[in-house]
Amino acid sequence: MCGLYSFRTSAEESRALFEYVDQPEFPPRAHVAPGQPIAVVRMENNQRRLALVRWGFVPSWVKEIKPGKPLINARGETVLEKPSFRNAMKRRRCLVPADGYYEWSGAEGTRKTPYYVQRSDGGLFAFGGIWEHWMGADGSEIETAALMTIAPNRELSVIHDRMPVIIAREDHETWLAGSVEDAAKLIRPAPDGAFTLAPVEIPRGSPAPKPPPDSPQLRLF
Repeated sequence: MCGLYSFRTSAEESRALFEYVDQPEFPPRAHVAPGQPIAVVRMENNQRRLALVRWGFVPSWVKEIKPGKPLINARGETVLEKPSFRNAMKRRRCLVPADGYYEWSGAEGTRKTPYYVQRSDGGLFAFGGIWEHWMGADGSEIETAALMTIAPNRELSVIHDRMPVIIAREDHETWLAGSVEDAAKLIRPAPDGAFTLAPVEIPRGSPAPKPPPDSPQLRLF
């Protein structure tokens, strides 16, 4: 799973890569955690737009938002089978800008080691994501998102049995606006050698969630 990532790239570099029409300013974030607002790139009126949504997917059909573990990831192998994600995969795909993410590795019952995963050139990239709009009976509204995951490539298999789906620049348009059949073909591991990983320390007081996955810090509501 992917439960923590970084987005420290400048607004200018992000806009150049993702080609959205907005010109926002945003601070660098070394630790982007579930429950927080995250930047996503999506299609609106045939234009790429940057939006802020909450990380922790809420299906549009639920009657109320209940406490519990958030749906921060969607398994790519079954995304079109699950009622929670199926419609979003068909109609509401998004790109999630990032320059790295964190994954924990270690045997059960031991202190797990956090690893930082980034592109081999340290550059900006995009997670494949889906987003949803939810409206409550009282008129309250929220937009949320989940990151797509898949079986890992060779490098990442050393530390975990999942990795985020990475959408290459040349595939951005297909993921955002292509058919669901074409988009589904992009749900695959990143090429071997595209990413590097190294153990890191998470500073005390950071918003970093810690394993196991049912940690209270991973709860959204």
